[in-house]
Amino acid sequence: MIPGMSPKQLKKMERQMKKMGMDMKELDGVKEVIIRFDDKELIIPNAEVSMMNVMGQETYQVSGTAMEVEIESEITIPDEDIEMVANQAAVTKEVAEQALIETKGDLAEAILKLSQ
Repeated sequence: MIPGMSPKQLKKMERQMKKMGMDMKELDGVKEVIIRFDDKELIIPNAEVSMMNVMGQETYQVSGTAMEVEIESEITIPDEDIEMVANQAAVTKEVAEQALIETKGDLAEAILKLSQ
């Protein structure tokens, strides 16, 4: 339901939408809605979701309070990169790997960090 709209107004709007070939319905039983980005997620628990179908095109309206959650990505560092950083900075492979993890795989930044 659209906030602030009375049931009478909602029925009138639904009739007008039907005349224009639009169909709108509430989706019951929605537990949460998750919107994923590269570095975070927006989680909307107990969301109210409406689906509108206009000439075969579905549009969703989501209402609720979103919580933002950062995503920690596990980076995989190739052994060749670890060896190169270890050789260039004259450190052990373990130290080189840790520097690469801290610099998110940036070879040049890891070498500069270890050379200081």
